[in-house]
Amino acid sequence: MSELNETLLTEPDKKNKLLPVIKRRVETVPKIGVFGVGYVKYWSQFEGLYEQIMAKQEVLIEKVQKNKVEVIDFGMVDEVSGAYELLPKLKAANLDLIFCDMLTYATSSTFGVIIKNIDVPVVLVALQPDSALDYNNASTHLQLYNDDICALPEFAGVAVRMGKKVPDMIIGTLHNDPESELEIAKYCNIARVLHDLKTARIGHIGHPIEAMLDMHSDATMLTAHFGLHIVQCEANEIVSKYEETAVADVELEKKRILDFFDTPDPVSDPISEKLKDADLEVAARVSVALEKFVETKKLDGLAYYYEGEDNSTTRQVMTNLIVGNSLLTGAGFPMCGESDLKCCIAMFIMDRLGIGGSFAEFHPVDFSENFILVGHDGPHNITIAQGKPVLRSLKKYHGKPGFGAGVEFKIKEGPITMLSITSTYEGKFKFVIAEGESVEGPIPPTGNTNTRGFFKPDVRTFLKKWVKEGPTHHFALGVGHHAETIKKIGEYLNIETVIV
Repeated sequence: MSELNETLLTEPDKKNKLLPVIKRRVETVPKIGVFGVGYVKYWSQFEGLYEQIMAKQEVLIEKVQKNKVEVIDFGMVDEVSGAYELLPKLKAANLDLIFCDMLTYATSSTFGVIIKNIDVPVVLVALQPDSALDYNNASTHLQLYNDDICALPEFAGVAVRMGKKVPDMIIGTLHNDPESELEIAKYCNIARVLHDLKTARIGHIGHPIEAMLDMHSDATMLTAHFGLHIVQCEANEIVSKYEETAVADVELEKKRILDFFDTPDPVSDPISEKLKDADLEVAARVSVALEKFVETKKLDGLAYYYEGEDNSTTRQVMTNLIVGNSLLTGAGFPMCGESDLKCCIAMFIMDRLGIGGSFAEFHPVDFSENFILVGHDGPHNITIAQGKPVLRSLKKYHGKPGFGAGVEFKIKEGPITMLSITSTYEGKFKFVIAEGESVEGPIPPTGNTNTRGFFKPDVRTFLKKWVKEGPTHHFALGVGHHAETIKKIGEYLNIETVIV
């Protein structure tokens, strides 16, 4: 059987209990270019300055390399001819992001032609080696060594004159500056998202539920705006692998599932039962088939909805993808029900940022305690569950055909971020983002995910503001507060982005 997401029982939670973890997919490595800028006239005037500032660039490169990226060092540009020589090299390197190291003052001729002709994000990095000048012993040489921010206004102004946006920038000190290192890491993660979006293969089976008009997407436009490719698949491709599964593989998968999930007795919902052996058997068999399907099709994600004929093997398989899809989502292959390609991409973005990304929508409001239940039926990102996730047998999937195992949990308590990718009247995409808190408390025992989501200033005001932005009713739910990072990704993709 595939080892895409082999379960390991070695990760302690905050209460020192051993929880199963999922073996992640092998991560791809984004390519980041680094070039420095300086002023050629300084080198003959100030002996040793050139060597000093090039040593600064080596420190930056070491900081970037800590973030599991490939760094290409393009040296320094110190006059206009160097910029023209560097431009084709930057283009040929197929980069995902560029750090321009502001080593000292530099004329904007070292930058203008580059920012005009480069389509990948450029971040200006101004990390001063000394936290402050030794004023009593200061010199022009020492000032130039610390002149990292000096040309930032000039570079920003020239970017605008070249018809481009002002680049993002990191400002701080070269040493002992955790804040700037966090910013470097953030941009490396953004590069990871952009890198993977360009080459992602997102599978699509079936169609959105017909009545959900907000779900429909144009696969060509998804390629146009995100770079990824939609792989149109057929239900029978999974069904055939289901029919070929070996008994030994299914038995191993059943053990893996029981290690990972709790299977408690039913509580208050009459359509839920303790996990039945027959439902576990089907879930395990489908999970094995699904992993082989993902490998065969070389997929990075899947959006699906397919009903199949009543009492058919196709219906049994296609309505029981939930457990296998949840395990795959946790392993880095986002799987989205109701054939919502846009939400699958939102989950993909969150996954590559390392913040989870679970399939979600709004459930009932608790007006007494001022929170919203946020969750969904179907597949979820179980790596961001609070405690051990639960499997229940469901006599029916509400609003859909079929029956079988359902996944139930809530998102880890603490800060959360939501991303809805919606479409506008003009046919463009839009990111709608919000931050909130996952708060402690019970959730309905319905075999579905639910998280107690608290959003400022209060539930009524937040919902009105969220809905006013025209989101889809689905969104990706991740852990931590990352609205600004996701907003930058939207801006780099030239997608309208709002934070509610």
